[in-house]
Amino acid sequence: MGLLAVEALVKIVLVLLVLVLLVAYMTYAERKIVGFMQVRLGPMRVGPWGLLQPIADVVKLLIKEDITPTMVDKWVYWIAPVLAVVPAFLVFSVIPWGDSVAIFGRQIGQYVADINVALLFILAVMSMGIYGIILGGYSSNSKYPLLGGLRSAAQMVSYEVPRGFAIIGVILIAQSMSLVDIVKAQEHSRIWYFVPQLVGFVIYFISSVAECNRSPFDLPEAESELVGGFHTEYSGIKFAFFFLAEYTNMIAVSAVAACLYLGGWLPPFPNWLPWLKVVPGIFWFLLKVALLLYLFLWFRATFPRYRYDQLMRLNWKWMIPVSIINAMVTGLALILWS
Repeated sequence: MGLLAVEALVKIVLVLLVLVLLVAYMTYAERKIVGFMQVRLGPMRVGPWGLLQPIADVVKLLIKEDITPTMVDKWVYWIAPVLAVVPAFLVFSVIPWGDSVAIFGRQIGQYVADINVALLFILAVMSMGIYGIILGGYSSNSKYPLLGGLRSAAQMVSYEVPRGFAIIGVILIAQSMSLVDIVKAQEHSRIWYFVPQLVGFVIYFISSVAECNRSPFDLPEAESELVGGFHTEYSGIKFAFFFLAEYTNMIAVSAVAACLYLGGWLPPFPNWLPWLKVVPGIFWFLLKVALLLYLFLWFRATFPRYRYDQLMRLNWKWMIPVSIINAMVTGLALILWS
């Protein structure tokens, strides 16, 4: 029991360290990629090609003066950033980044935990992050954060519905809610679920972009209307927590999508290109996550922000009906196939 606890603790520490580093350099990648798309260089001053810019940004946020406005609800104001960031990290406790490997004669899974209700756990934990945003907007005692919090609540609650229905198709095909089992089911069937669940994948990804408050669905932060939205009155380390939560959620939804629809750690075309199996599974997993994250950055540089009525109309009139039809058609196809 002690050995298992140590093993889990080591995995947790590694995951946290890697996530913080990934978030830091996601900001660098975003500024560079968006800069390239806008025909400019992006950050170039700190380190060669600006590679140390994320480190400078982290140091700046840590040493920046942390101001608490006088009329805020202090306890709620302080705890809101924590409520936003903790659920984002908790998701990674059930995400597998590779198959089990033999180390010192023991089979060690490349995941913190594998539970049979992993998808249910992920949906439940991700829905908790909204409380940090709502409470941050409410406790700031300012009209712009309050409006941003209300917008975010309506947006995130609405887009959770089609994302949940989109995932049902994968659960029906794999007959499991464990991410490890879903990836192994794709290996057994020799087809990524991206193929039979293309509609579900598109709905899941669009809903995830909206859930993360990213362009073109960044209405809760709309600078042109709400200054900064729910985190307008935050600074220093508390603002950094909201920032960390947003980018961690982007990585989380991309990692879940890679497991559900893109085969997780499985290499592409295993029957035609068997030599790809030589490459470690974690490489394929990270490559798929990186491609999905690139889409987040591409959207920001390409699409204008939706109006709020357009945002809600897209969800309630199109995405929810299509996601329900996709789940029903998948279930009917499985019944007829069997």
